[in-house]
Amino acid sequence: MRYYEFIKRIIDIIVSFVAIIVFIPLFLVLIVLIRHGSKGAAFFRQQRAGRGARPFTMYKFRTMRADAEPFGDSPNSGDDPRITRIGRFLRETSLDELPQLFNVLAGDMSLVGPRPLYVSQIAEWSDYRKRRLEVKPGITGLAQVSGRGSLTIEQKLDLDVLYVDNRGLLLDLKIILTTLRQVVNRKGVYEVRYSDKLHKRSSK
Repeated sequence: MRYYEFIKRIIDIIVSFVAIIVFIPLFLVLIVLIRHGSKGAAFFRQQRAGRGARPFTMYKFRTMRADAEPFGDSPNSGDDPRITRIGRFLRETSLDELPQLFNVLAGDMSLVGPRPLYVSQIAEWSDYRKRRLEVKPGITGLAQVSGRGSLTIEQKLDLDVLYVDNRGLLLDLKIILTTLRQVVNRKGVYEVRYSDKLHKRSSK
């Protein structure tokens, strides 16, 4: 496992560095479009839980209006009035995640791993689900290629632990290739339902 972690970090550094260089022109274009489309910063910054529950600042391109509640519910469709016009395009193409390449290069994230969630959510998890914190969070992960927005938070957490127990270079490669295919197909971008518990309450 130590060998895997070492190789994975080398891959993260090389891929993120090269990708940042390649995408610099795209970054500049998107920054202009975001700033032109709505008032506010081009980047969205938020504290998330990293490996070992250590907080770090995660970066994304801003897809919502600057006055939108940063800890509000995730949009369940592209018609959400909080989403800007360019923001809808960024979300549906997953280009809003590109700034996380800087998080990967800095070592706070990896290309593959559980998606980074709010630090405040940790208290809600069982000891079993907290095991997702044993690895670095990722830009994409097993939960994202297994249903993404159609899964509940509980299902995602369990898939995150499944990834922790079975992680390896071949699984990482499979997740990356599946992610690229899903990005092209633009599937599962918006959350259908957040929680099994909330779903059960709403059905009563």
